[in-house]
Amino acid sequence: MSFFDPPDEYNETLKSHVFPADWTNPVPDGKYNLVVIGGGTAGLICASGAAGLGGKVALIERSALGGDCLNVGCVPSKALIRTARAAHEARTAGERFGVRTGEVKVDFPAVMERMRRLRAGISPADSARRYSEELGVDVYLGEGRFTSPDRVEVDGRALRFARAVIATGARAARIPIPGLWESGALSNESVFSLTELPKRLAVIGAGPIGCELAQAFARFGTEVTLLDNVKPILNREDPEAAAIVESALEADGVTIKYEYEITRVEERGQDKVIFLDKGGAQEELVVDEILVGVGRAPNVDGLGLDEAGVEFTKHGVVTNDCLQTSNKRIFAAGDISLKFKFTHTADASARIVLQNALFYGRKKLSALTIPWCTYTDPEIGHVGLSPREAEQQGIEIETFTQELAHVDRAILDGETEGFVKVHVKKGTPEIVGATVVAAHAGDLIGELSLAMTNGIGLNKIASTIHCYPTQAEAIKRVGDAYNRTRLTPFVAKLFKKLMAWQRR
Repeated sequence: MSFFDPPDEYNETLKSHVFPADWTNPVPDGKYNLVVIGGGTAGLICASGAAGLGGKVALIERSALGGDCLNVGCVPSKALIRTARAAHEARTAGERFGVRTGEVKVDFPAVMERMRRLRAGISPADSARRYSEELGVDVYLGEGRFTSPDRVEVDGRALRFARAVIATGARAARIPIPGLWESGALSNESVFSLTELPKRLAVIGAGPIGCELAQAFARFGTEVTLLDNVKPILNREDPEAAAIVESALEADGVTIKYEYEITRVEERGQDKVIFLDKGGAQEELVVDEILVGVGRAPNVDGLGLDEAGVEFTKHGVVTNDCLQTSNKRIFAAGDISLKFKFTHTADASARIVLQNALFYGRKKLSALTIPWCTYTDPEIGHVGLSPREAEQQGIEIETFTQELAHVDRAILDGETEGFVKVHVKKGTPEIVGATVVAAHAGDLIGELSLAMTNGIGLNKIASTIHCYPTQAEAIKRVGDAYNRTRLTPFVAKLFKKLMAWQRR
């Protein structure tokens, strides 16, 4: 199943932009300042940035420009998540707001058509013709492979370069369960091609992808079972945050099975049967579809990295802190080399590469402050260190928390499940980490990321006027809580004496 399926007008439009069938590759003419292999977020940023600075740039893509984000990641998944939230809001409007809507029905084919229409509408920004005709990039569609430390071959053409960037990203990991893939299991690369709503869906993996899509399909009306061999869900997140999301998933009808080993998968007629083992107890789970959301695997195969003298492992291309590979001419950006595989980190790493590759800069990946968000409902936004990580680094912290249940706008919105939690270095206002659980945590975490990036302390956030009523006021209240700790018993005693003197 291709992500260009089904072949309707929207997918045909998408294909015409990101991998046009009538495309003719250019003929190389001299050495390139920069050759970019991979046309996802990182590759596109590198190519457009270098071309905008006057460089002669080649961009190579073998599958579809826009990469995972546009085609099988952020864009389609968030389109489905928004529709799922709308369905949930409609179903609960009576209880929460006194708005009676009657029976809510989800038209799944229409939901998927909307997703394809929106994806196609966004795709011109990543199109081959835009990059070629507007930005001046030589776009090559096909397999790119290093043939020497300073050459790449594509479509039988040799491209010489002064610098190159590997930005080939990652793909869904194929976990080795007997019969799983033979049964037609879905990944993020195929699930968005569905045209019929599965009645029963098993989701393997309780990380961000698994939790987001499990909740979305449950809200569409699918009977969803979420499977993971460890407990709890979202184990990279704050435990309190993960617990709130777990409760939300269960409230939406998701059945969560922890600490189960999947021994094999078999087809039984139209059904898919998952054989489970938990401590020797056997169980069968019968479903219509299986979605695998377990990790990512780097796209290193077929690149000729050995010929280029580029070191790599099963985790991806090896780089230093400046994103330079073992071949000093070649850099890497995005999911192919980063621990944090997010679109925004791919973007940020590409900007580092541009400075370091073209202008001999020394920008470091380790200097970045990286937030992330899991787009369940409620969302979890995080930036910086967790308490455990702070302890491992020998950093003493103080934590300040504001529950959304006590924030007026959250109460009025009916979105009281969640909190803002900020960790500061003990005895200082310096923010070292934060977690936000809220309906729009991804939007709220940006303020705390800005503060950390620019050395703005929690005391300064407290002195910043926030609009009332907003859920962002929760962040200001955390700052207020910090400021109250500055009122030591000694200072409080002095203030009390001052007030008494003023009353004379």
